[in-house]
Amino acid sequence: MVEEDEYRATYQKINQRRCVFEKAILTRRCSCLCSARFYLADREGIACDSATAHDRCSHFITQLRENARFALKITVLDGELPHAKEIKVQNGGLLGLQHILHPELSGDKVIDVAGLTALGEHTYGSLKQIPYQEIVKSIADFEGRRGRRSKR
Repeated sequence: MVEEDEYRATYQKINQRRCVFEKAILTRRCSCLCSARFYLADREGIACDSATAHDRCSHFITQLRENARFALKITVLDGELPHAKEIKVQNGGLLGLQHILHPELSGDKVIDVAGLTALGEHTYGSLKQIPYQEIVKSIADFEGRRGRRSKR
């Protein structure tokens, strides 16, 4: 436990603006022009190079979590989501936003998170005006990695 506490303290020292979509980027399904990868011990982290993009993404992830509560079967948001649900919110939310802004794109990768959230804000006038009911469908449908099957 002490080692984990030291890791977290060092992580916060070297990554003062943690990417709010870090989990999505680490799944390699999303990338961002404002992100910077770094390595600490044997782990990888993602920092955000832009205060403006970080603020916009922070507001967007808050809206995603709030709007996805019913789909995730969560009544109250009090703290962090469990890892698998956070992966669904981040990846499914970004893919859903990409689908409504760029319906011509198919696939399961997001090229630029910061650019996508900026386009969403510009297109709808604010992040609150984005049609989250459409995005929540993508969150509900998103499937992360399947569990490993044991070979017998």
